[in-house]
Amino acid sequence: MSGNTQRLNVVPTVTVLQQIKQRLVGAKKGHQLLKKKSDALTMRFRQILKDIVATKEGMGESLRDALFALTEAKYVAGENLKYTVMDNVTQATLRVSSRTDNVAGIKLPAFDLQNSQGESKTDLTGLAKGGQQVQSSRATFAKSVKLLVDLASLQTSFLALDEAIKTTNRRVNALENVVKPRLENTISYIKGELDELEREEFFRLKKIQAKKKEAIQRAEQLKAAKALEEARNPNAAVHDTAGGPAGVRRPGCPP
Repeated sequence: MSGNTQRLNVVPTVTVLQQIKQRLVGAKKGHQLLKKKSDALTMRFRQILKDIVATKEGMGESLRDALFALTEAKYVAGENLKYTVMDNVTQATLRVSSRTDNVAGIKLPAFDLQNSQGESKTDLTGLAKGGQQVQSSRATFAKSVKLLVDLASLQTSFLALDEAIKTTNRRVNALENVVKPRLENTISYIKGELDELEREEFFRLKKIQAKKKEAIQRAEQLKAAKALEEARNPNAAVHDTAGGPAGVRRPGCPP
């Protein structure tokens, strides 16, 4: 679609011109705000991407240490460690809660790890044999779970931000490449039509003035010609004044 045909189908009047100008001002302001929003979301997106990379690197090291600690605990406490832990654990000590973060009007889901552990039976697990290794393995796995929850929160926010950035960029591009050019072309069209109407009105007034001037000149010429004719033929003037030929007496009139 060319720039000349990409315009709104409106009636070219002054009122419509003012309305389109107001819409153009609103479109420009909305474009600026959406552009700032897109920049803010992009900055947060890049920061989350860096955090995801760092968390994944730390996740690998944490899981490696946790598995080594579990192997040490099994070596010291024996193969029955799994059943001992299952007998002593009655409820979860680590719980995940959800919340939302607001970034430039976009709500991002986030997860937090809550440790509801107090004095529990798990503190006495492995007391008879290998207690220190068991508690060390437990703390290491708790750290790994914390990293897993953080990674899940970051990746969920990453996906939500990616969709929000795409939507915002589509709106920015629509305002920049469709709405604003269409309004600007409409304003140019209305101005051109109004100028054309003004030129037509000016030409019409000039023609009316010219015709009036011609009529006045024609009347003056007729008046001058009549005066000249009366000056050349005074008898005709007397005849016209008396209502008959000169020297003829009307009946009933005194001699």
